[in-house]
Amino acid sequence: MSGFLVSFVSILFTVLFYAILGRVLASWIDPQANFPVTRFLHEITEPILGPIRSIMPNIGMFDFSPIVAMLVLQLLERLIISAIR
Repeated sequence: MSGFLVSFVSILFTVLFYAILGRVLASWIDPQANFPVTRFLHEITEPILGPIRSIMPNIGMFDFSPIVAMLVLQLLERLIISAIR
């Protein structure tokens, strides 16, 4: 059973990681989120990025919340997997 949970957690965090990366890359192509894929990525990642963005100070026109979110996701994944094992 723990092997299944480890795999599930790992896959879940990997999908979230790549969704955030996809949102960052899509923001260069479609900044207004007109495409359905861009809207989908925005809907998936905004619950993660929104709270981080509200905590972080505004640094000009750069948004560092995806970097922070990716680092936090990796840390949480490691903590959860080590707790399961």
